[in-house]
Amino acid sequence: MAITVYRAMAGAFIALAVALQYWLSVLASPSGDVLILSLRFFSFFTILTNLLAAAALLWPLLRPDDAAARFLSRASVRTAIAGYIVMVGAVYYLLLLGLSHRHGLSLAVEHVLHSVTPVLFVIDWVLLVPKGGVGWRVGLVALIFPLAYAAWILVYGAASGWYPYPFIDVSELGYARVGANIVALVAAFLLVELMLVAIGRKLEARGRPAV
Repeated sequence: MAITVYRAMAGAFIALAVALQYWLSVLASPSGDVLILSLRFFSFFTILTNLLAAAALLWPLLRPDDAAARFLSRASVRTAIAGYIVMVGAVYYLLLLGLSHRHGLSLAVEHVLHSVTPVLFVIDWVLLVPKGGVGWRVGLVALIFPLAYAAWILVYGAASGWYPYPFIDVSELGYARVGANIVALVAAFLLVELMLVAIGRKLEARGRPAV
């Protein structure tokens, strides 16, 4: 029961934070170009990862017999998402802090999506997910998502001239520099995922805390 309550509250909080930022960034924007603004909003890795985290927490509660719910309930999948959300926070505070053009409530929600929501998901992963059977290959398989994301941003950026993050802005840095940045980030993703597998195995060996 406690697990269900925590996941319902954490998942709803993450989903509402994303929804609020969508309203502030897109629906309340004076430009009024909802289609383009929506496409750009959902082209941020932060937004996609928070949506994944919310889905992993909520969907198995809402549709437990659904194939997607079973997939999202896998320890390997939840470990991969934990790695993504950890990187969301790390990249923001190491590379992006202070560069945002948002202000007021939108800036506050931005901080929530990079600090509070990652903590909520990682707490679930640490305390509630059985991780002992998660293999090392998860580190490689988990790279599919960030690699697909990088490919999308390069294609969309080439077509539109817009890039969500300065370190992948080809118009400013060129393809060689952006390619090197992507390789470095992918290596960081792999390291984080492998660290999570190691931590998960260590936690399982010691026994998970009772909930």
